[in-house]
Amino acid sequence: MRPENRDGAFLWDMIQACRDILDFASHKTFQDFENDKMLRSAVERQILILGEAARNISDSLKQRTPQIPWKLIIAQRNILAHEYGEVLTERIWNVVQHRIPELLGQLQALLPSPPTGTD
Repeated sequence: MRPENRDGAFLWDMIQACRDILDFASHKTFQDFENDKMLRSAVERQILILGEAARNISDSLKQRTPQIPWKLIIAQRNILAHEYGEVLTERIWNVVQHRIPELLGQLQALLPSPPTGTD
């Protein structure tokens, strides 16, 4: 299967990861996030999924969508996966609060509208 044909599935994975992150962090404060290891782990896991899916998006889609920070998304995944001792809780919380909502909107705009079901 050509990479372009798999982009839709990876976009859906990214959208779901964003939704999960926002759901997990909903009605939480930074203090909640900082003090709740399970919450931090859940959010970080979804950021890993987000970055892995972004890594698998075709180069042609990445080139057509320069407004999406593909390299930064992938880099954040790599930091979590390989440099976990260096992860700053404040930085992750900032991503959750400011970058994920924006990214979700950008990703949703890339998906085609579902069929209306009319004949």
